[in-house]
Amino acid sequence: MVKVAPRDADTKSSRPDAAWRAVLVYGPDRGLVKERADRLVRAVVPDPTDPFRIATLDGKTLSDDPARLADEAAAIAFGGGRRVVRLRDIGDAQALALAGFLGDPAGDALIVVDGGELGPGSKLRKLFETATNAAAIACYADEGRDLAEVIRNHLSEAGLQADADALMALAGSLGADRAMTRMELDKLALYAHGRGRVTLEDVEAVIGDARTVALDDVALAAAGGDAAALDQALDRAFAEGTSAIALLRAVSRHFGRLLQARADIDAGMDPDAAMKSLKPPVFFKQTGSFRAALAVWPTAALARALGRLADAEARAKQGLPQETLVGQALLGIAAEAGQRKRRR
Repeated sequence: MVKVAPRDADTKSSRPDAAWRAVLVYGPDRGLVKERADRLVRAVVPDPTDPFRIATLDGKTLSDDPARLADEAAAIAFGGGRRVVRLRDIGDAQALALAGFLGDPAGDALIVVDGGELGPGSKLRKLFETATNAAAIACYADEGRDLAEVIRNHLSEAGLQADADALMALAGSLGADRAMTRMELDKLALYAHGRGRVTLEDVEAVIGDARTVALDDVALAAAGGDAAALDQALDRAFAEGTSAIALLRAVSRHFGRLLQARADIDAGMDPDAAMKSLKPPVFFKQTGSFRAALAVWPTAALARALGRLADAEARAKQGLPQETLVGQALLGIAAEAGQRKRRR
């Protein structure tokens, strides 16, 4: 039974245990899911483009022909070497086929499974967390020390170090998706190439809103009571393929941070100090909106809003129309914020 701890996820992705016949990589951070799945592939096959040692199957193929997995796992590579079978777009519908394989695995190939976002009740996730010859690696958004380490390491590889205020700004701006984080850091490294250090001015000049501009805009509009801006941000987020669950969780994280800062203010802390005490601190471009929301939302109302968001996520996972549920929940929260602003 292997449920890989978050602190070991990167190490185990690069050096999977010999006893593992299959590894499930799942979670809301799609960029990190791909990064760790790619690492697992390269741990077995150094050249990820080698067609003789890597086979790829999707969920529909596995459902239509479960025996195909064993055939691919047992196949012998032209030229020798252990093979990898990569499974994409896999969910609970394929859990039975994978259970059959893990119960009697063929060949010696490593099976790398992209499971997407799976809840605690997922059959696929439970299978990999309890099987003796498999493992599950969760991929959640980088935060706090983990995010700072990703930023420092990535810049260090480009021969750069970030000033303290630049690192703080980056930590507040990046993190929701590992692939997007690396893309933004690559842009920054190119901009600061040859100078050795990254300054706050560099960050302000280069780092765009692409990270989670949709996520941030939705959260800020909902908390700020701007229904028109929220409606536009939701349309843009859905058009870009952002999942309803990811949106709900982004707004929940934002309200959780508001609640934490609000509690500090209620205890006597200055609002600016309360925002700076958050880990990571509020992104410098969002301090005005964040401060305004703190003035509107009392502690009890923030707690109720978080409960409403949790309820919306639970209902969205029951197969109900997700985009409609998210829109109703967030527009309701924005309407409450708007009413509170008008009463002030």
